[in-house]
Amino acid sequence: MSAIRIAPSILSADFARLGEEVRAIEAAGADLVHFDVMDNHHVPNLTVGPLVCEAIRPHVKIGIDVHLMVEPVDALVPLFAKAGANLISFHPEASRHVDRTLQLIRDHGCKAGLVFNPATPLAWLDHVMDKLDLVLLMSVNPGYGGQAFIPSTLGKLRAARERIDAHMAATGREIWLEVDGGVKLDNVAEIVRAGADTLVAGSAVFGAPDNDGGYRTVMRQLRQAAGPSPAMPRL
Repeated sequence: MSAIRIAPSILSADFARLGEEVRAIEAAGADLVHFDVMDNHHVPNLTVGPLVCEAIRPHVKIGIDVHLMVEPVDALVPLFAKAGANLISFHPEASRHVDRTLQLIRDHGCKAGLVFNPATPLAWLDHVMDKLDLVLLMSVNPGYGGQAFIPSTLGKLRAARERIDAHMAATGREIWLEVDGGVKLDNVAEIVRAGADTLVAGSAVFGAPDNDGGYRTVMRQLRQAAGPSPAMPRL
């Protein structure tokens, strides 16, 4: 297993002071900034676009992990790459040519990820593992922050971990396994045991008491709950 990465989702941040918020999570030890893009079409809700990504890029050195919940996908890939994204993931249902979209992301210098909703089968992986850097399992139905973790995600995580480990053993290529939705202090250990190595946490981080002035306490608690997290290279 890789070191555990924590990617606070700015969907739960204070947008009136977003630069300060992303600087705070980096200082607290975040490995990535998770950037949720919703279009009120592919999913409910309307959030942020490339201009906001570009605005926060100078504030942090850690990678920006862009999760596209939009349809169509391809037109936005170059815009987010130019805006400073390091990793771009999307839902297979939102692309007519999944293999082509993955290659488009990589051609623009970003790591590429595929996102699976709770009811989306993992069979999509059978044909595109060679172009993946990340598999993201949604443990809630996308569209809103603050939802409860769907327990059946644990079995799906274990199945995804088996596929990823087999591919890594055959090719030597590392693929991250990320989980997003309802990640909290009381379930993070179980999520990691099921196979996740990258954890998106929104309200668990930004909604935590901030008595230390910068989310250090909750980030430390999440790492302790998840288990040992040795140093690792940045994106």
